[in-house]
Amino acid sequence: MNSALRWCVLIPCLNEEKAIGSVVKSTLRLGVPVIVIDDGSDDRTPEIVSALPVTLLRHRHRQGKGEALRSGFREALRQGFDAVVTMDGDGQHLAEDIPRLVDVGKRFPDHIVIGARLLQREQQPKARRRANAFADWGISWACAQPVADTQSGQRWYPRNALDLVELDAQNFVFEAAVLIAASRQKGLGIVSVPIASRYEGSFRLSHFKPVRDFMRITLYTVGQVFHYGQIRASYSRSRTGPLIVDDKYSHRTT
Repeated sequence: MNSALRWCVLIPCLNEEKAIGSVVKSTLRLGVPVIVIDDGSDDRTPEIVSALPVTLLRHRHRQGKGEALRSGFREALRQGFDAVVTMDGDGQHLAEDIPRLVDVGKRFPDHIVIGARLLQREQQPKARRRANAFADWGISWACAQPVADTQSGQRWYPRNALDLVELDAQNFVFEAAVLIAASRQKGLGIVSVPIASRYEGSFRLSHFKPVRDFMRITLYTVGQVFHYGQIRASYSRSRTGPLIVDDKYSHRTT
């Protein structure tokens, strides 16, 4: 990869009228193209976004985050981008973290880069922290490589990952499915960049429903573990420390 790599930012959103304006404006200040996918909002979200210099895609009805990301991937491919950065529209992710993800993506070709919420983790609700740890354990096994913060929506996806746009996975399962298929079908690595956990001052309740959505992710993940086989070998490979890259050095955690 080189400095001429063409990339954009994808922001899926649903009823984010309180936050979406500032999220998009802060991203535009980076001087990169932005694609916003509105998943059938019934508040002022589309009105706010349509007044900004971005590509706005709208679903007439709610189809879930997976389909919103899928629409964004398709549009990014149609426009000829080589990679995308995804971030949520609720203000939990900051545009100021994007250059770090992009820098690591360029330094680590053929890797997905995750903005892993490893800093200020005390802000993360304990129940959510335990559930995320369980998801990391299972999804890492399915990926046959260690992954830090499999539930973070702030990610750098290279072109090889975008090519997985038609994976048969819906809602929040789609993000896990991309990690697994990118690892097992495309041979991509996964690297994480530490970002802060941001839960205080949230503008709304999360669209993620812990019981329902973790059950969906768990069932899908278990199916993928058996689908790819070599169950013990995959588990062993997933137990090494995840690759963490900060601004000064890279290392594997113990």
